Amino acid sequence: MNLSVSSTLKNLARSLTVATVAILFTTGCETYQNQNQTLKYWRRGDLTNAVVEATKQAESHTNSVDAIIWRLEQAAVLRAVGDFRASNEAFDQAQETMEEYAQNAKVSVSREAGALLSNQSTLPYQGRAYDGVMLNTYKALNYLALGEMDKARPEIIRAYQRQQDALAQNRQQIEKAQAELAEQDAANRELVEKQQNSAQLQNHVASLNRQLDQFKAYADYLNPFTVYLDGLFFLANSAGTSDLERARKSFEQLTRLASENEFVREDLALAEDQLNGKPLPPTTYVIFETGCAPIRNQIRIDIPTFWPELPYLGAAFPELLFATNYFSELSITGQGLDKKTATIASLDAVIAQEFKKEFPSIITKTLISTAIKATATHFAWEATRRHRPDGRLDDGGFAGMAVIIGAVIWQSANNIADTRTWTTLPKEFQIARFPTPADRQINLVTGNGQQATVTIPDGTLNLIYVKSINTRSPLLIDRIKLK
Repeated sequence: MNLSVSSTLKNLARSLTVATVAILFTTGCETYQNQNQTLKYWRRGDLTNAVVEATKQAESHTNSVDAIIWRLEQAAVLRAVGDFRASNEAFDQAQETMEEYAQNAKVSVSREAGALLSNQSTLPYQGRAYDGVMLNTYKALNYLALGEMDKARPEIIRAYQRQQDALAQNRQQIEKAQAELAEQDAANRELVEKQQNSAQLQNHVASLNRQLDQFKAYADYLNPFTVYLDGLFFLANSAGTSDLERARKSFEQLTRLASENEFVREDLALAEDQLNGKPLPPTTYVIFETGCAPIRNQIRIDIPTFWPELPYLGAAFPELLFATNYFSELSITGQGLDKKTATIASLDAVIAQEFKKEFPSIITKTLISTAIKATATHFAWEATRRHRPDGRLDDGGFAGMAVIIGAVIWQSANNIADTRTWTTLPKEFQIARFPTPADRQINLVTGNGQQATVTIPDGTLNLIYVKSINTRSPLLIDRIKLK
């Protein structure tokens, strides 16, 4: 039996593959990053247009599969321009949708089946573990900026709790992907196993692991900045010994997570002093939020099949691209003062760690989808073939050609990786602390000489929150009286 198509059919299919992909790239089959105009304005430091674009997208996607991600983008941009109430309204909408998905426990069977026939970006974005942690962390910071300490407290507690919940969620995702593979017929399972062992995919995974292994590994799903904010809040707003003990435990945990950070050790000592009844000394904290979080790019890999008429199918996978345009520290000077911020948390590391844990499930789901498409194409093509006079099967003629061309169009149209990710998060969080200068004046100086003079509020404990999107954008500064 001759299972190969004619050379004419192969050449035509190959030519149409190129043409189809070219057409599709100009007709709306775009990844999230290509659609995300907010990110382009954001990285230029054009916050006015970033707010307009993010709000437009959030409103237009309210009932779509992308509702959560656009609300997160909108909320972060509104926070950056100091509209803290509107920011929390957007965060509330994102959280409400996240909780709806969590209560439903799973995406509908029909949606899951549809994603296997198309791509994973057609499924609702339900939020990753670090999304939920940062959502409540930012809500708490917004309430602190508004002076509403009673509303900040439950958000900080919720942010901390989300980190504990993430481990169970990750186990469920892995088990779900494995169950989906087990549900496939033998031919599809065998094809997925063949694809998993392909040289191109193995090389991509090895390259990805080398890239991600450069980042310091925190405890599973732990964001040290959230732990730090937990300690700082309960130190400044303790309602009793239990709150001070909570602050002490948070700082103690951070001495292991950020052992090189001298400011954490000073805060641990301060929390212990408070537990021993000593008064709080006038202290000023600086939190420096710098750079941009990594985005997800798309990479396409040729995946082998069993079928000679369609020997390869393209599969699209996400990869992380890390921002390099950021300030690595902030200098703080003043009356008898000369300090530099030190990193408390790398969101690059937090995101990379979660991406690495998520990637095996991404591979499995993508390869199942590729296998289903390849198998369906093969049997559709087989159905077009007829016996020749000599008893051998032909190549299907024009009907067979139509099947192959249709498969190319179908596969190319849906060969899109899920690149949705919260792009308006920072790259790093850094901190500094020092006795409040007598004149309550400090100067903030960046690596390229940008300066800002800040008057410290009249509290005992004060927080100066500084945000820098990149080295070209101005510093965004908020002053918060913690106590």
